[in-house]
Amino acid sequence: LACSHHQCAFPLNQNELCIWNTVTAQPLRLSGHHYSISALSFGSKINPLLVCSASRERVVVWNLEECTQKVQEGLTPRGIVIGTLLGMVLHVRFSPDDQQVAVCAGNRIYMLSAKSEAILAELDGHLAPVTAAEFCTWEKSMLISVSEDRTFKARKVWDYSTSQLIYQSGVLTAFPLLSLLIDEENKQIITGCAEGQLWIFSLISDHNYRCVAHINLKKEQEKFCNKVRKSGKGIGQNTSKLCKTNIMRPEGSVETSLPILLIEHCDFLVCFHNEENISSALNTSYFWIGSSTGLLIINLANFELEASLAYKDYSDLSIRFAGSCALTRKAVNGKVLCLITSMFEDMTAVLEVNLAALVRTQQSDFLLCGNENSLSVIARVVMQCNTSYFFPFLNNHFFRVVELNYFAIGVKSTVKDQPLVFHNKIKSSGYTAAPQMTMFSPNNNLKKNEVSKWKTSCKCKSKEYPLESSPPIKQEKEISVTCKPTPICCIQYSGDGDMLACGLADKTVLIFNSNLTDTYKVFSGPDGAVNSVGWSHDKKWLVSASEDRTLRVWSVCNNEPALILGKEKFHKTVRFAQFYFIDAFILLCCGAEFHLLSFHLDTTKDDLKRYKQRSVCKLVQKFPMASTMEITSLSAVNDFYSYIVLTAGSNRAVEVFDLNAGCSTAVIPEVHTRSVHQICQNKGSSFSTQQPEAYNLFMTTAAGDGIKLWDLRTLR
Repeated sequence: LACSHHQCAFPLNQNELCIWNTVTAQPLRLSGHHYSISALSFGSKINPLLVCSASRERVVVWNLEECTQKVQEGLTPRGIVIGTLLGMVLHVRFSPDDQQVAVCAGNRIYMLSAKSEAILAELDGHLAPVTAAEFCTWEKSMLISVSEDRTFKARKVWDYSTSQLIYQSGVLTAFPLLSLLIDEENKQIITGCAEGQLWIFSLISDHNYRCVAHINLKKEQEKFCNKVRKSGKGIGQNTSKLCKTNIMRPEGSVETSLPILLIEHCDFLVCFHNEENISSALNTSYFWIGSSTGLLIINLANFELEASLAYKDYSDLSIRFAGSCALTRKAVNGKVLCLITSMFEDMTAVLEVNLAALVRTQQSDFLLCGNENSLSVIARVVMQCNTSYFFPFLNNHFFRVVELNYFAIGVKSTVKDQPLVFHNKIKSSGYTAAPQMTMFSPNNNLKKNEVSKWKTSCKCKSKEYPLESSPPIKQEKEISVTCKPTPICCIQYSGDGDMLACGLADKTVLIFNSNLTDTYKVFSGPDGAVNSVGWSHDKKWLVSASEDRTLRVWSVCNNEPALILGKEKFHKTVRFAQFYFIDAFILLCCGAEFHLLSFHLDTTKDDLKRYKQRSVCKLVQKFPMASTMEITSLSAVNDFYSYIVLTAGSNRAVEVFDLNAGCSTAVIPEVHTRSVHQICQNKGSSFSTQQPEAYNLFMTTAAGDGIKLWDLRTLR
């Protein structure tokens, strides 16, 4: 995303560039990319106003004045291709004179000419993708960049005319650096990471890039909310939702992180246009912080929070979590333009923030009322799929939203994007892409008599869980599973939530109904603690792995195992086992590799050879995880057909495997400060409808390091 004055730039239909003019409310659509646009930037000058768009196959510079004229003449506008096949581009930035463009592609920065296809310099040295780069305006040919290095933190300063590394910082944090800003007035750089931490470094030559300040946004937000709450004691219940959310957060509720997606200058002077303290504002710098949950304003003099705006406080704004954002540097008529896109949906919103009104409401005795009725829609304009919403506040407009549902404008698609609900009868996720190879394929030719009895008897759909409701955090019931204290090593719900399986350290597996009122089954037989349990898709089978290096498949209707794999099959303890590909395979991890097994279950017995099992199991392939001693967790989807398998190792890394291609496709290093002990993919639910994009998300957790939410598309 990119913003400049009255112009907003964002991808349309992934590979098309849309320039939205907020004054005329007219879009300018530019075509020139074959792959998804991954980075955008406006030029430094207004006349002519340039915009650069980048995808993995080309980098294009557009002259907006010429493009607009071409469209008015009925011609197709064309841009200047300045680079080709540079790789995945995460960031682009024009030089102060708009003569060069810095393109951050992978671990390198390419200095390109803005007028022709020419690589002026190629800067390497980073160990991970470069996330941001900025030009130093007071020192010619100086470029500053931050990166997702192996430790997820780095800062480099380059003199690109000679391609010489001038300075490299040490490790700043355990999280990737995402954003960067150069403060020209104070000659400082400000960088932010994915965990809400800010660092300010001095660029004055005698200071040797020393750290001026380190800001924890979560702590600053708590201090700000305490200050607002104290100042509002005399107003009764008129306390802002922000303070209610952060100060009065109920025990057990979810606490979100504050990834710093954007750092931008704040034209704070407009707040003191007719104030006596305008002289103090002239001597102080302010800057915006754009996070996934809202916007913040930081005072650079005392490093404190001056104002805050949360997206979820406004019911008419559909976006609650932003995946990326962009802001205009200068306020126009006292208002700042902000462009945000949803993290989970194909939705973009343009926010127009009245800066003076926003600051006045949070620094005076008048606080934003928590009542939803105080925010009403007073005007609505519909233009093709574009809707404008206006939010009033105390007779002043301080927040305006223009939502752009651009993905529905004139798009023809053979597959309609619909939310997916995985009920009992659903056996596919709706994915229509042809497989790359026929390693294995789903068997859809099932005979009617092969349908299980439970499936025919359960014809009603599960009740929909409302998405607007909060997740369950209250304890409903507690039971004791054994007479004496015994650790519970693992638990697993069946797909429809009707039954719960528990693996205990006393070598038994218990099955309860979902309301914990009855013990349905007790399985015993392993000679060690049960490490994992997993349900089959049809709820007829249960797989368990234990410390005695054995794997068992149990029939829910029978107390005896249908299949036993003994110690001779595994050289180490099986830490995790589950059914995979809608019960077609079994996945298990053993040591530093995981196994893909095919199997056939037969519970019939021969009277003369009752000791001999008729079930068979065969190893299909072993997949080793790179640079680790042991796989600590494994995750794959069994409720619908998916080729993706995620593994976590003792080296604190997460590796992504594509079993259709039969190889590893990506590695995320240093995921947590300790080894990941649990990975959870979004496997769908019988109780809720989700957007298709939500199935790209997964979570990881480690002891003492909380829970992290990741996107499989960006590996962040």
